[in-house]
Amino acid sequence: MSVKLNCKFTEGFVASHEIEYMKPFAKVAHNMLMSANGQGNDFIGWVNLPENYDKEEFARIKAAAEKINKTADILIVIGIGGSYLGARAVIEFVKSPLYNNLKKDTPDIYFAGNNISTTALTELLSICEGKDIAVNVISKSGTTTEPAIAFRVFKSLLVEKYGVEGARERIFVTTDKARGTLKKFSDEAGYETFVVPDDVGGRYSVLTAVGLLPIAAAGIDIDALMSGAEKAMVTYRSDDLDTNDALKYAVMRNILYRKGKSSEILVGYEPYLLMFNEWWKQLYGESSGKDGKGIFPNSVIFSTDLHSLGQYIQAGQRNLFETVINVKDSGASFEIPNDPANVDGLNFISGKDLDYVNKTAMLATLIAHNDGGVPNLMLEVEDRGAYSLGYLIYFFEFACAMSGYLLGVNPFDQPGVEAYKKNMFALLGKPGYEDQKSELEKRICDK
Repeated sequence: MSVKLNCKFTEGFVASHEIEYMKPFAKVAHNMLMSANGQGNDFIGWVNLPENYDKEEFARIKAAAEKINKTADILIVIGIGGSYLGARAVIEFVKSPLYNNLKKDTPDIYFAGNNISTTALTELLSICEGKDIAVNVISKSGTTTEPAIAFRVFKSLLVEKYGVEGARERIFVTTDKARGTLKKFSDEAGYETFVVPDDVGGRYSVLTAVGLLPIAAAGIDIDALMSGAEKAMVTYRSDDLDTNDALKYAVMRNILYRKGKSSEILVGYEPYLLMFNEWWKQLYGESSGKDGKGIFPNSVIFSTDLHSLGQYIQAGQRNLFETVINVKDSGASFEIPNDPANVDGLNFISGKDLDYVNKTAMLATLIAHNDGGVPNLMLEVEDRGAYSLGYLIYFFEFACAMSGYLLGVNPFDQPGVEAYKKNMFALLGKPGYEDQKSELEKRICDK
């Protein structure tokens, strides 16, 4: 397996009989997903996606990525939430968080439409000056405020720079298969379109065209990514808690939650895990945070954050647990040089590989946090290749669904996300929101 769950550092917090007691509940949760009779079953297209994806569209994704590579210095990916987090997470994990600064034969990739910042937009426009640009806009409807504004801006920029015909060859749209404002507009404009599947929610969509086009444009092997996910899919079809690590992870989270561990910290020891952690936070936050329940998802990158949050994790409230991602082979090696003067007193590690020191820091932290009353789960990932990452993505998606069902919530809806949108539309004066606008303005004035 490319991903293995290690529960050694939870032994003092979760007894073996507690796991045994959860086996019947785990089987029920597993059956709810696999037989499609659980809540939200109209959004479980991701379950069999690694083997049942659209092969014709997959080939078009590769062709579009090749076209982008030949014609663009910069690819602007426009989307918010699941429409950009997955792609960015994969690019930074497999390539580098410094991807845009590396020597490469693929375009720089920047992400827009995930905020409403004037500063961020104007700085990105400045970066694009004098460069050839392509755009991939990702939106199911085309009316979500943040990406819609960004698409307005970059579409106008492309038309001004290349003309209507030239812009048409540089705009790629990932949207609904048959309906919605963006689909209608794209068909009329003649843009090439890719599909956001009806049965796959945004936070589960990284292995669809939503994530695959930007990932392929970065030169990442999307065949390997899908193969890793397919291997995980086959492995997790078993409801045996002793062999299904994704199911066991969900059970362990549930047991810890019932013991008052209401906050989970996803820990990486490499900067390239930063955006993966952000993807994970959306996946678990939107899936389980509802009905007054759910584990709050946090994340850190150690050893960096040990110098800011380490004190709290070590000795603050004991309502948290950690899940550590240990990438066994990071694909790089660096020998620590010797200093004849030994000014820093570190010659005892001269000649050692820097990754060895990093792994040692990880083990030391695991023991320290355990001693401080923090349970730790560990996910051992083989390497940072596309195959292993595809496996890890599916692991977390599957475990997330299991966690939701064990918690007694629908892991595939997100009703709370709509509240701020309605208030914002009303305050901005969108037609049809007049009554809400008056009420909101009164509440603001009252405060």
